[in-house]
Amino acid sequence: MLKKTGDRKRTGRVEDRAMTGTGGDRPLRILAGMLALLLMMAGRPLAAGAADAGGELTVERLESSPSLNGPSIAAVRFSPDGRFVSYLKGKREDFRVQDLWVYDIAKGAHRLLVDSRALLGGAEEQLSEVEKARRERQRIRASGIVEYQWAPDGSALLFPLNGDLYLYTLENGRVRRLTATKAFETDPKFSPDGRHVAFVRDRNLFVIDLGSGTETAITTDGGDPIMNGMAEFVADEEMDRHTGYWWSPDSRRIAYTRVDESPVPLVQRFEIAPDGSVTTVPQRYPFAGGPNVRIQLFVHDLKTGTRQAIDLGPDPDIYLARVNWLPGGRALSFQVESRDQKRLALRRVNVTRPDARPVTVITETDPFWINLHDDLRFLKGGRRILWSSERSGFRHLYLFDRRGRLLRQLTDGAWVTDGVKGVDAKRGLVFFEGYRDTVLERHLYVVPLKGGAIRRLTPDAGTHRTVLSPDRKYFLDFWSSVEQPPRVDLRRTRDGRLVTALVENRLDESHPYYPYLARTASRRFGTITAADGKTTLHYELRLPPGFDPAKRYPAIVSVYGGPGAQRVMRAWSIGFDEILARRGFVVFKLDNRGSTHRGKAFESVLYRRMGEAEVADQLAGVAFLKTRPWIDPARIGVWGWSYGGYMTLELLAKAPDVFAAGMAVAPVTDWRLYDTHYTERYLGRPGETDAYETSSVFAVIDGFRPDRLLLVHGMADDNVFFNHSVRLMKALQDRSVPFALMTYPGKRHGIRGRHTRIHLWRTALGFFAARLGHHR
Repeated sequence: MLKKTGDRKRTGRVEDRAMTGTGGDRPLRILAGMLALLLMMAGRPLAAGAADAGGELTVERLESSPSLNGPSIAAVRFSPDGRFVSYLKGKREDFRVQDLWVYDIAKGAHRLLVDSRALLGGAEEQLSEVEKARRERQRIRASGIVEYQWAPDGSALLFPLNGDLYLYTLENGRVRRLTATKAFETDPKFSPDGRHVAFVRDRNLFVIDLGSGTETAITTDGGDPIMNGMAEFVADEEMDRHTGYWWSPDSRRIAYTRVDESPVPLVQRFEIAPDGSVTTVPQRYPFAGGPNVRIQLFVHDLKTGTRQAIDLGPDPDIYLARVNWLPGGRALSFQVESRDQKRLALRRVNVTRPDARPVTVITETDPFWINLHDDLRFLKGGRRILWSSERSGFRHLYLFDRRGRLLRQLTDGAWVTDGVKGVDAKRGLVFFEGYRDTVLERHLYVVPLKGGAIRRLTPDAGTHRTVLSPDRKYFLDFWSSVEQPPRVDLRRTRDGRLVTALVENRLDESHPYYPYLARTASRRFGTITAADGKTTLHYELRLPPGFDPAKRYPAIVSVYGGPGAQRVMRAWSIGFDEILARRGFVVFKLDNRGSTHRGKAFESVLYRRMGEAEVADQLAGVAFLKTRPWIDPARIGVWGWSYGGYMTLELLAKAPDVFAAGMAVAPVTDWRLYDTHYTERYLGRPGETDAYETSSVFAVIDGFRPDRLLLVHGMADDNVFFNHSVRLMKALQDRSVPFALMTYPGKRHGIRGRHTRIHLWRTALGFFAARLGHHR
């Protein structure tokens, strides 16, 4: 999946006072602007961003510790016995390095369990290239302890660190090292009975007996091009399936994938390192229209040592989207998605009978594409199935019997659910997140399994992510709003009442952001009509501190624009857009048609038409901006990352009279160079229509004007390959179109690293200051 901002997807972040004016002072203005840009690109801070004094927020401070968001925690979970809440927390001196903590609910006390650096003797974590790629796929931006799992009885926690596996026991506070190899052990999981740990090493699946310490290889044929128990590239990157094996509930069996990558082209990708050395990295990349991997599903019986092949159907060219065991462990379900992604089948098979054939239980079809989800729940021992579907045009919850016959629809309306969080079978309740109140806020709701009124459980306005306790009596509410930095509350599921705040995150004098609070840019939300003349679109304006409507301001459109993303939300947001606003730019965000959480028709408008409705809607947003008397229509810029980079290029080329400057970071330029699952979902296969030609940046290459573009790309990008930008460079050079360029040796798609990010943001500030100037 393409990144949604500079940091993410899934999920991003001027000013030298370049002289402005018209007529006779234009050469002086251009010279001053060029000087500012050169200074920025050389990495030298301009006076406006050199110091962190007087509440001036600099890019240096933005990328430094402690985080401006205040104390925050990640991977928050209840212990199985409900006594503790565990979480990962960054160090104060470096919030990117995480340690393992717990909160004792009864005592109301936080406790550090494992200091990641201390466990390594103070040494820095060393990652293999495979692990770096895996973390890039899964958007893991931290280091130290980045994942963990509770033992089923709540007595211990399992985590990987620096390529090995460790077990922390709560009773004695000791850490046991489970593996000590040169290889990287990844994706560790307890068996449901807590007696074994499974993991992947060198593309093979292993199991450790925790009692004896005995290690058993479940597979032995792993190695290029075979992967066992691992998610293939498109599953990891595009399908939100980050594993390739699954324990049965009775701990007797493990279902796992065997992936043959040999059909996928082996690309010799060149990584240019910071020291100037060039490494050739072989990578199998499934380009749109090309072959995918061959995937098989097996079930290994630990008791007998035998394995059983699961029939995935007659068509080998499919995607294995999800695998889930039914209660008891006698039956396995799996979801098969067709290559064109217009059909999804939920199938079930009895694994205790070697001759059993899978049966299809639920089938979803769509004339455009199927959006995958993780809302499947088996109830009453598998006799009832909770499922979500977009068959009504909006994602809602449905209840089926074991044969796939619809019993009832649980939610309905012109709004979307966004993930089942848990089911309380005793009380007959389903807890889910969604956008029932407004698309600008995500909340936790509850609905009876028998149908009935929906209740909202998160009382505060804002954007919420929640985790339910094992007994479904409590939930953790990780939320923020425009005014409230990320906060974590413990609440009751009965009525949403607050029990305690785990992370209160008050914006008082002790908060890292407090020195900058007085000059925070104001944020305004509103709606406009889309380019189709009928659809309502939501926007956000970020206005400079001390905003004066009598003055004229330059504006910058901060864009993503692609599918699967929503950027206009009532949530805390301190990043590069805040820096831009503080430097005197009005920053504008618009969720155009094609973005998410507005229903299928809203999304599907870009089907085989990428770069059309999105561009038209963003231009409608700019037209709205131009009606504001305090916007200078001659000084409008745009920036975006990944799909946002693609949109930046499309806007610069298609509307050269509208945008005076644009920064495209890691942009897609030709969709033939992107992967099968993402690209074919929206454009079909190359050759079926002219979608690839019309959606390519090269179709509008002649629209680029000189000196409007700053092109930025990591030279080790293994998602949107550097080739995308190389081809654009050549095309612009062939047309004698000057442009600014910044490349980052050794950096992947996220262009990570504190000093690298500081350099990137300085470069961007210099570029926009030189091209757009300052408010007048």
